[in-house]
Amino acid sequence: MNVPGNYFWQGTLVRLRATRRSDWEVWRREQEDSEVVRLMEWSVELPKNEANELAMSEEYDNFKSELRWMFAVETFDNVLVGLVNLSAPDYKNGTFGMSFCINRQYRQNGYGLDAARIVLRYAFHELRLQKCNSGCVSVNAASRALHLKLGFKEEGLRRRSIYMNGQYYDDLMLGMLREEFDEAEEMRSRA
Repeated sequence: MNVPGNYFWQGTLVRLRATRRSDWEVWRREQEDSEVVRLMEWSVELPKNEANELAMSEEYDNFKSELRWMFAVETFDNVLVGLVNLSAPDYKNGTFGMSFCINRQYRQNGYGLDAARIVLRYAFHELRLQKCNSGCVSVNAASRALHLKLGFKEEGLRRRSIYMNGQYYDDLMLGMLREEFDEAEEMRSRA
């Protein structure tokens, strides 16, 4: 797929596309990484049977609902490297959430940062939303670092709010205003 340089859904390293049923096999394999799932979902998923996996793959085929839009993250060589989603848009208050997961073998390459910037640009500049609320379990150093690199601010800590792996953890709350995103993007363009 030859994508022009001004394609909205393309960053410097990745492009976003609609999810498709064929993506599910890659995501199913990633779900076998229980430590990653635990940090994202705050629990360990039960094993799924083939019927459940098939139903889930159909649900993820071009996934979009009123509460969440999921995008596949792929390289310019058409390699699926993860997913990112915009969630819980609140048009009255102008807020939304965002989450992302880059598959283990593709981490630390800037793909998550690039994909998140595309979703933030869409939410702030196309949907007229004004604040992204996000968060992570406090021990997820990689997620915290990525949020801070994007320009998120730490807004609070809900102590002992997450139970997993036999103990309680804090929930780190992060936020970014549209003006903060625009400022971070301006600084990136000057660098």
